[in-house]
Amino acid sequence: MKKIAASLTILVLAAHVGFLVMEMLFWTSPYILKTFGMTPEFASATQAMAANQGLYNGFLAAGLFWGLRKRESGFELVMFFLVCAILAGIFGD
Repeated sequence: MKKIAASLTILVLAAHVGFLVMEMLFWTSPYILKTFGMTPEFASATQAMAANQGLYNGFLAAGLFWGLRKRESGFELVMFFLVCAILAGIFGD
C-alpha cells in the first residue's frame, strides 16, 4: 500500500512540475495558446499571473519531493502538501 501511495504522490508531483514548466516557460507558446484557446494578447497580458501560479505549483512539487525523500518521517509533509494541492484544485474549479 505504501508503494501505491508513493507512486500516486509521484504522479501528483510530476503534474505540478509540468504545470510549473507550462506556466513559467511556455505560457505564450503556440501549443499552449491552442490548447487553452487563448489569444497571444491575452497570454501576454496574463504571463506574470501564470508565472506566479507556476511558482506556487513548484512549491507544491518541492514539498511533495521533500516529504517523499524523508520516507516514513515525511508522511505529515506529504499529507500537508497533498491537502494543499487538493484545496488549490477545489478553489480553482
